[in-house]
Formats: sequence, C-alpha cells, structure tokens
Amino acid sequence: MLIEFFNNVFVDYGNLLIHILNSLVLITLIALFVTARQTGKNWSKINDYLGVITKTINSVRYGDLTKKIETFEFPNSEPLAESLNRMIETLYDREKMIDEYQNELHRQNKFLEAVINSLSDGLIIVDENYRILRATPQVSIWFNVDGKKLMGAFLTDYIDIPKNKKAENLNEDDIAVHSDMASNFVASSMELKLDDKKKRYIYIIKNVTDQRELESLKEDFVATLTHDLKVPIIAETNMLELFLNESFGKISDKQEIALKNMQASNKELLDLVQIVLETYKLNGTNIRLHKENIMLKAFIEEIIDEMRPIADKTNNNLNFILERDIRVVADKIQLKRVLKNLINNAISYGESDSPIEISIGEIPKYITIKVKDYGIGISQADINKIFNKYYSAAKKFRKIGTGLGLYLSFQIMKAHGGELTVESQEGEYTEFCLKLPAIPDTSLYYGE
Repeated sequence: MLIEFFNNVFVDYGNLLIHILNSLVLITLIALFVTARQTGKNWSKINDYLGVITKTINSVRYGDLTKKIETFEFPNSEPLAESLNRMIETLYDREKMIDEYQNELHRQNKFLEAVINSLSDGLIIVDENYRILRATPQVSIWFNVDGKKLMGAFLTDYIDIPKNKKAENLNEDDIAVHSDMASNFVASSMELKLDDKKKRYIYIIKNVTDQRELESLKEDFVATLTHDLKVPIIAETNMLELFLNESFGKISDKQEIALKNMQASNKELLDLVQIVLETYKLNGTNIRLHKENIMLKAFIEEIIDEMRPIADKTNNNLNFILERDIRVVADKIQLKRVLKNLINNAISYGESDSPIEISIGEIPKYITIKVKDYGIGISQADINKIFNKYYSAAKKFRKIGTGLGLYLSFQIMKAHGGELTVESQEGEYTEFCLKLPAIPDTSLYYGE
C-alpha cells in the first residue's frame, strides 16, 4: 500500500512538472515571438530552441532525468534554461528519494513476511466468500496441499468449524482439518479492515495436539495421585474414629484431645486432596450440575452447624443475618462446597474472637449470599489474583493452602450462571459475595 502510494506521488509529481514545462514552452514561444518581432531574428533559431526544449521535456516525461537544456545564444533563453534544468534536477532528487523509500519498504515487507512465515501457528486471509487470498507455509503443510493451489480455494474445503459458530466469530474454537483428523486444532478469527471497504478475515490456526495430550497426562497423574493419597488418609480417619469410640479400650482426656486434633488435621488434609482432585475434574464448561430448589435458611444453618466446631477453636462467632427465607435453584453439593470454603477462609484469615457474618439478600436479577470476616484483608495488588489457579495467600501467613479453593468456587458459580466477587480493605475486612440467578417466578422466592 505504501509503495503504491509513493508510486502515485511520483506519477502525480511528474505529470505536474510536465504541465508546468508545457506551460513554460507556451510562454517561451510567446516571449520568443515578441522578441523575434522586436529584433527581427530568423524564425529558424526559435524552431531550433523549441525543438531542444520539446526533446528534453519528452525525455523527462519517459523517465530520463539526466537531460539538460543547453543555453542558446538567444535573448532571454538563459534564465528559462536554468529554471527548467533546476526543475529537472529537483525531480531527479525526488525520484531518488522515492526509490530509497521503495527499497526500504521492500526490505520491511520481506522482513515482515519472513517473520509471519516462521510462525508455528497458521495464518490465513480470506475474502467475504471465504476464498483464500493468502496463507502461510505452515497452513500448506497442515492442509497437505501446494501453497499455490490454496489461493482462490474455499476455506471450508479444508476445515470444518463448529455448527453453532460463524467462521468469522471463532475464538479458540476446536476445528477439524480434513487432511489431519488425528490432530487437534483450534482457530480464532478477526476482521481485516482496510480502506477499500471490502470484507476480509484473518484466521489463526493452532495445532494443540501436544498440549491436549500433556493436559490429559497431567489430569490422569493428578487423579491417580490424589486417589492413592486418599486411601491411606481415609484409613487413618477410620482408625482414629475407632480409638475415639474406645473400640480398643478406654482413653484418657489428654489422649482424646490429641486424637481429636489428629482427626481435625486429617480432615483438613483430606479436604485439600479432594480440592486438587475436583479442580482437575471440573472446569467452567463441563461442571455437571444437579439443580434443585433450595431454601437458603435451612441450607445455610446446616452448613454453619458443620463449620461451628472449627470456628470455636479461634473463638469466631458465626452470625447468620436473615431477613426472610429465599428459594434458589442450584446444585446443593456444589453450592455447599463453595460456602464451606468461604467460611473456612474467613476463619483462617479473620481475627480470632471476631464475628464472621453470613447473610442473604437480593439485587436485580440475582440472589446474594455474603460471607464477611474482620481480619487481615486483601491488598489491592492481590485482590485481582485470588481467583487464579494456584494463587494462595496462605504462603504469606505460613498456612497450608493449595490456592485452588477459590478458583474451584469461581468455576462452580460460573457454571451456575452466577458470579463470585470480593470486596476488601486491608487490615479491616474481606467480604465475598455469591450471586445466583434469581428465579423468574417470584412466587418461588419465599418460603411459607
């Protein structure tokens, strides 16, 4: 585009100069005619001079900028010759400058083309009818076709896209490449906007086969590892239960305290293993939900009863703030997992002897469940990271934590069509808010 622009500039500039030269010839002719009449000179000299000017102008017109107009021994000819020669020199300088621009643009284009062609991803440009206008060598390899044969062919002759997607709306979507059905490919697309108002689209294709295989191996490894870890932990938990039930004889008060502490630690370890396993089994797109109507009052009270023994160890009072009962539609097991994780975090990071508030409410389109603690809070630098996989504040405070609990909770809420948000003031409080879609029929909101 830039080369074409400079070529146009060059042509326009040359044409302009030709017009100027032609005008000067006309003016010269008039001047010479007047001079000849005044001096009585022979018209043959005028014709010779005009012939030289015309020949020079024609040479310039066809690209020869080395021509010069020689000075005639004729009145007023020297200033005209100098002016025309200076114009030719200026045009010559401009041509050299344009040549330098063209050469630089050519080098830049070659460099850019080399960079694009070296990409491991495939790049395709198509028109509004999905005819291929340009493709990188990697695409030719994947499509198993000569690059020249690709030009003008339809993109859909080589790939299949999801039925519920338009080709121009792809965003890391799985596609099938006809010539390599055993591999996994994803594609993204975007519109290429140029000044000519024609529609063109860019497609970026990635081969993610190795990545998918690595993820599968990783998930299999984690699933096997966590399963093997759970077996001895559960066995130990059962054995501790037998000791506490005095199945092997009476135990002293000190022994009972020690066994209960071991039992609590065992439960925390089992929860951590379970969170790791669930994280690799679930994500925001394939979490299987078994939704049912849930009355929040009884549901949350049950969770608080389960969490109270843990809160009692740090003298945290679990306060349930309830104005009226509300019904939601959600997966009971998954929602319980989220709330228990948030309450457990509030106990871990809240101040001892301070309250932890659990409340339910309503905002437009959502039912809310909030868990608020008065403790160390979250810094502004960390607040945008806490829902990231493996991010954990536990390391800062020498606590046990995988950084997966909030990530898993976020994914569960996303699967419900809801949200998990947080507000915090460092050193004062932290409040997590679950947002569940409200039931359209308001008669289902409240209990009797």
